[in-house]
Amino acid sequence: MNNNRNKKTEVKNLCCPKCKDKLVKKNGKRKTENRGVIQRYQCKKCNYRFTKDDGFFRMRNNPKKITCAIDLFYRGTSTRKVQEHFQAFYPHNSCNSTIYRWVIKYSSMISNFTDNLKLKTGKEIQVDEMEYHRRQEHKKKGVVKDWFIDSIDCKTRYMVASKYAKRREKVELREVLAKVKYKTEGYVTIITTDGYTAYENLVKKTWGYNNKEGKYKIIHNKVIASRGEGFNLFIERLHNSIRERTKIFRGFHGTIESAHAIMKGYEIFYNFIRKHQAINCCPYELATDIKLENPNKWLELINLSKS
Repeated sequence: MNNNRNKKTEVKNLCCPKCKDKLVKKNGKRKTENRGVIQRYQCKKCNYRFTKDDGFFRMRNNPKKITCAIDLFYRGTSTRKVQEHFQAFYPHNSCNSTIYRWVIKYSSMISNFTDNLKLKTGKEIQVDEMEYHRRQEHKKKGVVKDWFIDSIDCKTRYMVASKYAKRREKVELREVLAKVKYKTEGYVTIITTDGYTAYENLVKKTWGYNNKEGKYKIIHNKVIASRGEGFNLFIERLHNSIRERTKIFRGFHGTIESAHAIMKGYEIFYNFIRKHQAINCCPYELATDIKLENPNKWLELINLSKS
């Protein structure tokens, strides 16, 4: 009898945040001002009462409003314009700095989930960098030059890995290449770059050498436009899409971490939200096994990142 009772009270995929025990039961509900009615749970072992963290724990705004703000931002609307838009529809308005913090918080949260996805890609990945300028914090006035290092799968158009960094030296390039290797292992055989000399031995060292076959595990394809060898079409097209959104920033403002989070958010928008015209679907539909059924994909991705 006790075993059957325990099975009924156990909530699937949920554990106590205090003692980590999985024997949890429902224990009433609590009503919030902006998030509606929320289910409360209780641990059978330590009697700790808690609510499930679905990504909006202790947030004072509705999840739909938060994800709407993020979506509007990545579709080209400034945070101040989003604030003006909300004034007409939400009595409890949010200031532009709050909207900016939402973008940083949830871009980082979702990217922790998407960065660990294994991908089904084509054979060729293109890697390149873009130059950006960032206005420093108030205590450190001035403009510094940063770099956005990114990569794209030529078959699925999925942006595989990216990093916003202060430099584009071997340490930063190696980090991006290592992520590409981890996420596409077993599929990629060609890495295409421009003529930047830092890639010379870095690409081959990242993938390693096959002693049995007597050759490197990856082919490094260098395309140098100044020699008339053409352009890396797919990643240059990606850069045009990124510039279309970021050119109105007039440079990033603040820390390198916030700039990195914003660009990770664009990576999520490009892979999961925005339909690619060349493939007539979102890149994630071809590169992953994820099925997003909710029209509000931002909300579903946040829930997946916390599950």
